[in-house]
Amino acid sequence: MGKIIVVGSGFSGGILARKLAEECGRKVTIIEKRAHIGGNMYDEYDENGILVQKYGPHFLNTNKYFIIEFLEQYAELFPHDAKLLSFIDGNYVRLPFNFRTLQQLVGAKKSEALLAKMREKFAGRDRVPIFELVDSDDDDVREYGNLLFEKAYRTYTAKQWGLDPEDIDRSVLDRVPMAMNFDERYLNKDFQYLPKKGFTELFKNMLDHPNIEVRLNTDALDYIEFDEENKKITYGGETVELLVFTGAIDELFGLKYGRLPYRSLDIKYKYENKKSILPEEIVSYPQAPGYIRSTEYKKFTYGIDMDMPVSMTATEYPLQYDPESENANIPYYPIIAEDNIKLYEKYLKEAEKYGNIVLCGRLAEYKYYNMDICIEHALEKFEDIKKKLED
Repeated sequence: MGKIIVVGSGFSGGILARKLAEECGRKVTIIEKRAHIGGNMYDEYDENGILVQKYGPHFLNTNKYFIIEFLEQYAELFPHDAKLLSFIDGNYVRLPFNFRTLQQLVGAKKSEALLAKMREKFAGRDRVPIFELVDSDDDDVREYGNLLFEKAYRTYTAKQWGLDPEDIDRSVLDRVPMAMNFDERYLNKDFQYLPKKGFTELFKNMLDHPNIEVRLNTDALDYIEFDEENKKITYGGETVELLVFTGAIDELFGLKYGRLPYRSLDIKYKYENKKSILPEEIVSYPQAPGYIRSTEYKKFTYGIDMDMPVSMTATEYPLQYDPESENANIPYYPIIAEDNIKLYEKYLKEAEKYGNIVLCGRLAEYKYYNMDICIEHALEKFEDIKKKLED
């Protein structure tokens, strides 16, 4: 049996490494560029006992309970329905935009007829994408859709993505549709949880296996080479049976076709001697200059004393990814647009030339995976790899 290398220790790399080690009995070496495991899921406790997610807030939301059961092997989870607010025109309104938001934005009296139309046009649906409102054949519904779009979606999108909404794939903009009721949960998923001791602890347990070796502070690109004659990828001068790559695919191939664009974040932290700072755990600011949202991690740190007279906020400033920048050197979000997908497909064809590489994850596949989809995708990818190894 040959060597198996997994590049990256986030959910994609971590799940595949564990499954290969446990179910296939294979020795796996994880190569991680950063000084910690867990990728962008990494979190740590600060001196006040607040569990801070260092790369922005993440919540586990899914309709598939087997994903919860899988993660419960590695961490104790607790139910948590994520709830957000949005600060628009000087007022806090519920996010996702729901019927309460509608009443807040148009006034209670005017909302009566509009709510009736919404219930009639979208009967039986819990959530409706904003563009269905904007494209509605009803004048009142369309007017409200445009109101939401201009006050929130357009301004937020321009900051987060550095592009006009028209230039972004609609699947990205449809991730948080309007609730056709008074539901206050950010996402209408059946199962919503967080790990009690954080995601880092979950990853520590996931990677704690005698067949797994983790090498931190190591850039795999310094050791990966391409054997053109045999159409194999080598690592450290040795041919590997399998290279699972979860990093940025354009960087794997030396940017030969140009750099794929990603958005990054500059996150600024502020501590205050207050029990509470924000009116909700996360507040989005579509109209604010430069920043998009603030998170108060104390509000969803399990078991913390909420009366403790200190708290903190983490405010996100979106930037274009630049590996040479101090503030924007981590690729967070692939920018899903037509030209970018065409560029990605060039890199994908390069990868398909080699018989011993598997691509998995947001950066390697240039897709905007939510956490539950990322986990499910990695589990499905393992089944494909398992068959390949058995052949």
